[in-house]
Amino acid sequence: MTAIRVLVGTRKGAFILTSDAKRRKWSVEGPHFAGWEIYHVAGSPVNPDRIFASQTSSWFGQIIQRSDDGGKNWIQPGSDASVPSDNAGMPQGESNKFVYDTSDDTGKPLTTHQWYDGTQHPWEFERVWHLEPSLSDPDTVYAGVEDAALFRSTDGGVTWHELAGLRGHVSGPSWQPGAGGLCLHTIVMDPENEDRMFVAISAAGAFRTDDGGFTWKPINCGLVSEYIPEPTAEVGHCVHRIAIHPTRPHVLFMQKHWDVMRSDDAGETWHEVSGNLPSDFGFPVAVHAHEPETIYVVPIESDSLHYPPDAKLRVYRSRNGGNEWEALTEGLPQEHCYVNVLRDAMAVDTADPCGIYFGTTGGQVYASANEGDSWAPIVRDLPAVLSVEVQTLS
Repeated sequence: MTAIRVLVGTRKGAFILTSDAKRRKWSVEGPHFAGWEIYHVAGSPVNPDRIFASQTSSWFGQIIQRSDDGGKNWIQPGSDASVPSDNAGMPQGESNKFVYDTSDDTGKPLTTHQWYDGTQHPWEFERVWHLEPSLSDPDTVYAGVEDAALFRSTDGGVTWHELAGLRGHVSGPSWQPGAGGLCLHTIVMDPENEDRMFVAISAAGAFRTDDGGFTWKPINCGLVSEYIPEPTAEVGHCVHRIAIHPTRPHVLFMQKHWDVMRSDDAGETWHEVSGNLPSDFGFPVAVHAHEPETIYVVPIESDSLHYPPDAKLRVYRSRNGGNEWEALTEGLPQEHCYVNVLRDAMAVDTADPCGIYFGTTGGQVYASANEGDSWAPIVRDLPAVLSVEVQTLS
């Protein structure tokens, strides 16, 4: 029997929400790691009971947690300490260190990146923004971090190695942080080609590898960013999110710092599909599980006003791949709403009809079991939601 599991990362812990295929009644478990910022929680497509969580604190630093039983119990890979489900967030021991390589895979030194004021600053590890488990191996998982770098573990999170060819790109020294830091926040795997993946960095842009992470190329042709010195530069764009449909991995959808974009050639070129949206600024973008041309975004007012236009929380759906958008409002607050939906806080299930989920900075997690036609809150009054991922369990 099909079940749905929603993994939620928040400013003060992780929560696991579960329901049956009807998606009408939900159980809520948590908080796991109470008091910690949980930037991302993600489950393995190969073994759904294997779940990884990025746990971070300004006091204690970064810890990767792993569960092998669907979130009931957690361990820090590489340490002997298990973490009870009601863990209050105290560190359990040294584990899963992230250490930047001093040179890329060609031997070129990796020294500095550019700061806001144009000066050069050394690369420094701050936190893990995003975890992306392999599509084929439950022991392999990728981590996108701040300052912008990509790491891989092939032993379930025990050890991590940087894929330094990304930072080693000739443009690396010119990358600058966005408002949230110099973060690699999006990792998209090509299900038809295990050597190809896409990443997005704020504020450097989108990049693609075709050789398993050894070399990378910027894929920002067609992006226009009026806030940078060269609006059509090869790098420097603040990409907020990239999404694909698994049956068409060459078609990419992007929510950028202004503009919703589409590529039909694996990122080689982009064109705008913002169409009739009330604002083309936002953070998440998601693709329907069964309809590759149906996409979802959540517009907000602007880059300085991070709340919905007209204070109405509306998800917008396009059924033709962009340009023509419809507002989805049933069940969502349509007055005095000033929440935001962050880049990793929207996801879809693979049930039929497709379910859509998103979390807000106001602590609500909304779900639609009918492709967005109507919405209901699964849970309210959580800490600010940082990420939402969904597992469809058989």
